[in-house]
Amino acid sequence: MREMTELIYYNDPYIREFIARVTSVFPEERAITLDRTAFYPGGGGQPFDTGVIYWNDKKYALMKMRREGVEIKHVIEELEPKIVPGSDIRGVLDWERRHRIMRTHTAMHILCGVIWRDHHVSVTGGNMDPGKGRMDFEFENLSKEMITEIESKCNQEVEADRKITTKILPREEALRIPDLIRTKVNLIPEAVSEIRIVEIIGLDMQADGGTHVNSTADVGQIRLVDYKSKGAINKRIYLEIE
Repeated sequence: MREMTELIYYNDPYIREFIARVTSVFPEERAITLDRTAFYPGGGGQPFDTGVIYWNDKKYALMKMRREGVEIKHVIEELEPKIVPGSDIRGVLDWERRHRIMRTHTAMHILCGVIWRDHHVSVTGGNMDPGKGRMDFEFENLSKEMITEIESKCNQEVEADRKITTKILPREEALRIPDLIRTKVNLIPEAVSEIRIVEIIGLDMQADGGTHVNSTADVGQIRLVDYKSKGAINKRIYLEIE
């Protein structure tokens, strides 16, 4: 049975480097699994982390990450033959990129929270890159004036310096929370027995598996730079942060 990886990024999303032990090696994929990792493997629209892995003072770039069941594969630029299960490595995140992604992800939750509070429409899709993202909402009509108002209210939430917390709840308990699932379709697989909750205190609470900053103030200014119609009841909003 494969060993489950400890997900350090959930307990400490601000960690920049960590020590871990190699648990498996996949030479044909140039990949390793670790007993613990601070690299986010991607998911829910948030891209995977990049950075470097050190072994015996040699540096290897982290090229890609893949989640396969309970395992998280770290694909590196070159797999040293002497890296074997039991080897100790040091992982160092590309922190500037990670932090920008965290700020972007939280900005998208602020946008979602403001729109849900004021317009009560569901999310139909979304994606993000460092510093920018897009979200689709079940709007029938959306205007430039509405976008300006929504942007202003998002930045009011940034200025409010709202604390952001996370917790894990049993599935049944979590799904009893009203409006927890903001997507049009519940994307949480039936096999998931515990659900991670991200809450912006006083604004938003959602099931979410990504990384976030500790406060809305850490996001910086939010700009809604464009919007498009993607259907009769589907509008796309493009977001950027400073």
